[in-house]
Amino acid sequence: MEALDYHAEERRKAEFDVEEMKIVWAGSRQAYEISDRVARLVASDPVFRKDNRTMLSRKDLFKDTLRKAAHAWKRIIELRLSEEEASKLRFFVDQPVFTDLHWGMFIPAIKGQGNEEQQHKWLPMAYKMQIIGCYAQTELGHGSNVQGLETTATFDPETDEFVIHSPTLTSSKWWPGGLGKVSTHALVYAHLITDGQDHGVHGFIVQLRSLDDHLPLPGITVGDIGMKFGSGAYNSMDNGVLRFDHVRIPRDQMLMGVSQVTREGKFMQSDVPRQLVYGTMVYVRQKIVANASCALSRAVCIATRYSAVRRQFGSHNGGPETQVIDYKTQQSRLFPLLASAYAFRFVGEWLKWLYTDVTRRLEANDFSTLPEVHACTAGLKSVTTSATADAIEECRKLCGGHGYLSSSGLPELFAVYVPACTYEGDNVVLLLQVSRFLMKTVSQLGSGKKPVGTIAYMGRSEHLLQCRCEVERAEDWLKPNVILEAFEARAARMSVTCAKNLNNFPNQEEGFAQLATDLAEAAVAHVQLIIVSKFIEKLHQDIPGKGVKRQLEILFNVYALSLLHKHLGDFVTSGCITPKQGALANEQLRLLYSQVRPNAIALVDAFNYTDHYLGSVLGRYDGNVYPKLYEEAWKDPLNETVVPDGYHDYIRPILKQHIRVARL
Repeated sequence: MEALDYHAEERRKAEFDVEEMKIVWAGSRQAYEISDRVARLVASDPVFRKDNRTMLSRKDLFKDTLRKAAHAWKRIIELRLSEEEASKLRFFVDQPVFTDLHWGMFIPAIKGQGNEEQQHKWLPMAYKMQIIGCYAQTELGHGSNVQGLETTATFDPETDEFVIHSPTLTSSKWWPGGLGKVSTHALVYAHLITDGQDHGVHGFIVQLRSLDDHLPLPGITVGDIGMKFGSGAYNSMDNGVLRFDHVRIPRDQMLMGVSQVTREGKFMQSDVPRQLVYGTMVYVRQKIVANASCALSRAVCIATRYSAVRRQFGSHNGGPETQVIDYKTQQSRLFPLLASAYAFRFVGEWLKWLYTDVTRRLEANDFSTLPEVHACTAGLKSVTTSATADAIEECRKLCGGHGYLSSSGLPELFAVYVPACTYEGDNVVLLLQVSRFLMKTVSQLGSGKKPVGTIAYMGRSEHLLQCRCEVERAEDWLKPNVILEAFEARAARMSVTCAKNLNNFPNQEEGFAQLATDLAEAAVAHVQLIIVSKFIEKLHQDIPGKGVKRQLEILFNVYALSLLHKHLGDFVTSGCITPKQGALANEQLRLLYSQVRPNAIALVDAFNYTDHYLGSVLGRYDGNVYPKLYEEAWKDPLNETVVPDGYHDYIRPILKQHIRVARL
């Protein structure tokens, strides 16, 4: 018997070709086909089952993770998957695991910071997983302030070795994924010391465990840091603690791609420019932005599908109640998140191109775009991860009480995702880094140096500081050039205002400290402008498929105008728009929600997520929510017995009033 599709009518409403939108979302037909094939491969494999994950004990969860990682590696070898296919397979297994850091940090760092000999030695073993690596930078007492790390690597010229040491409790490496129980090697970041001189923080390849029996090597104390937020979630990962007691490693295990220590103990800069290390950072951050769109789209898919199933209030004459998705309050909270998922996807695509471009430039000793790229990646990492974490929680609320159930998939998704707001740079710290770049750009406006790339709009600051929005009717807000100029003017004016206020302080650092909140808000305005502008660039591309471009135009307007609504105070107080124009934007936004509504289910179908990957009863493709919720409830271990364990010891004495009361 064919399963019922409770979303069939919703899908018939779609005004665009969903299959073509799937290709747009994936980035290309080839990427779509690879993703679709691998997702179904994972979903059909019983070893990758995950519906019981939140019910497992920590030990059982970790063992389950090891089993899945081993099986994934076995399937990658058996099927001779390409690097892209293997990456997709690990993605769709959808469980934080030690291999994430091995492939995502350990290998890229050796490629980006090791010299040719080191790459030749270490990468073949890493690619074959004959060694398993992690990235040990963060310490118990320091995270974002890398220069504040306390671990030392002191060169001993008598033995031609570095002595790695943890001089304090707070110098313990803390948080590296894969470190606690699995990794055989770590990229350890420590202060390089030669002849009593500190040369700053450098990376060192350190073996942690024996390749024979997996026991820690002498001088190394290593373990897991304990349970983390949420059930399942990141508790499948062995985030670790690591201390060194004068551990010796050969000199050639210092990453020497950009600097090195000679046999005599002399510190030397390599012929390769030190700026090359930024390539690894850009790579990691562009991956984080891409993951933001994946996590956000997943939450939105669940909330949108369930909002079309759930009916509440509004029945007349005994008729059906109103679908929750038809309430304007639901649309005003949900549809901007749907639009944001697409916006983040497209800016992530562009960031992938930017990484390729900056890598090519760095290899040609062209560092001209590096400050802009650093600011851009830092800002996008901050804004997209913060927005996504907030959005997942909002999607949980949009699903009402059922969103609180583990079977909804949303609590675990939230617990897995929120660390992104603090790893690879605390989001507020990153915004302040962006603001320093903006302040420097403003200070150079009169020097004749022309701003380029994402900061090019600053070259027109004289116009942007004077221009007035020309919106007279609500539909005027549908013009991309009108929206773009409003966002440019807001960003430019907020940056210029901060720069002027900084000049009122005799000491610039004191100014940065006092104006930190304003500076962070200026950085957000700049980054949101980048996302808006990249969405517009996407609309200018040749987009095939019936009605696809029209839907993207609607989503762009929803994204931009919902941001304008959220930050209306910034736009009005900086003089970009008038309060009346802000009201017209809100009027247009309400009309846009009505245009999204018939296409909402099809727009989330375009993400092409299997039910296995979504891991949500509420987000099922067929919409068969309530029977499945009921079925899931009976799978809980508490329901294995009708009478609970402990009844005779604790419940029956209360009911029968057989409680013995001790007398003082």
